[in-house]
Amino acid sequence: MNTLSAAENLAAGVWQSGLAQVLGGLIVVAVLLSAFWFGFRVRNQEPAPPKPEEQPHRPDDGSLPGEATEYRQGAEMPRTDAEHRLMPYQLKHSGTETSPQPPDEEKRKWGGISSGGFGSGGTGHGD
Repeated sequence: MNTLSAAENLAAGVWQSGLAQVLGGLIVVAVLLSAFWFGFRVRNQEPAPPKPEEQPHRPDDGSLPGEATEYRQGAEMPRTDAEHRLMPYQLKHSGTETSPQPPDEEKRKWGGISSGGFGSGGTGHGD
């Protein structure tokens, strides 16, 4: 005995015949086509890309825009006696000062212990 109603039998027959899959596929295709159409409309409303003569150019001196060349000098650390120490708020705010002239050769050379980076092969203790 068949306990399914006529509407359920029709729905089962439509599903088994493949008509529901075809209708589902057509709905998916319609959604994709409308998405492409909407994308083209949005793209057509955007401004056109700038022409080559409208592009930004480098400055005449050949440097990159926003690039600055300056030389830095280290600030001297104030010295105190052994009884008193300086607190952080007593130090200058800036650790370095800028100078338009390059430092002389003696100041450019590092005279301290070699730091030796990780993986450099050295011990990092003045070798």
